[in-house]
Amino acid sequence: MSDLRSLLVHLDASPRCIERLRLAHGLASAFGARATAMYGVMPAVLLGAYGLAEGAAAAYPLLGETDAEQRAATRRLFERERGDGNAPLAWADLGMEPVLQRLSVEALYADLLVLGQYDPGDALVATVPPDLVPTVLLNSGKPGLVVPYAGDFTSIGQQVLVAWKPTRESARAVSTALPLLKKARTVHLALAEAAEDETRIEGGLDLVHWLNTHGIEPQVHRSSVATDTPGESLLSLAADLSADLLVMGCYGHSRARELMLGGASRTVLRSMTLPVWMSH
Repeated sequence: MSDLRSLLVHLDASPRCIERLRLAHGLASAFGARATAMYGVMPAVLLGAYGLAEGAAAAYPLLGETDAEQRAATRRLFERERGDGNAPLAWADLGMEPVLQRLSVEALYADLLVLGQYDPGDALVATVPPDLVPTVLLNSGKPGLVVPYAGDFTSIGQQVLVAWKPTRESARAVSTALPLLKKARTVHLALAEAAEDETRIEGGLDLVHWLNTHGIEPQVHRSSVATDTPGESLLSLAADLSADLLVMGCYGHSRARELMLGGASRTVLRSMTLPVWMSH
């Protein structure tokens, strides 16, 4: 990917979604891109078994009002962020459409997805499927910028940590992140020395050489990722380096409605402390 032109940011009922909207707004402005803010939640009447309980139909109007109030509150946050209307931000609404299926389809037409880490402690996120991030990434094949549910991340990409192993997922993540890597002040490259040696061919190419061809001179950190706890090691290294962005592959596969993630992907999505650029 040579540039970013179309961003899709997912919004929900939590005020916290303003953080990823601001981040998407900043990226859109920096790259001359257009960002679509798409509100998508599960309607309250469809949550849990409550909708099947005896007498529940009488509560449907109240639940519908709750949905409308939450949607309106998020729309107000969006309008405040857009300001005078000249910002490269557009509003879209999934309405009653199934969130996972429809967002995965809409993602096909974006260069980058901006998504939020699932926060089990936020009651207003109960209307968002817990597996939204990995499902949309795996279903669409598009890169995603996942924003933690805690912290302030209005600006990213100055100190970038790239987690590398010679796989399709890693290669795609690094390739799609090139627009930010080229603008970064420092790019750190974390790799396991044993894994790199196993794939090295005398006179052949490697990741450092490839990054060099794009004008990027990474600082290499060998054997910095423990094979038994890769997710924890990456987050620890990111903290030590004061990184403001982690780039890594998203490992996993889905079968019907069963989603399986690799250990590092699962750990980072659960315990992330900085924005993470992921691609499957």
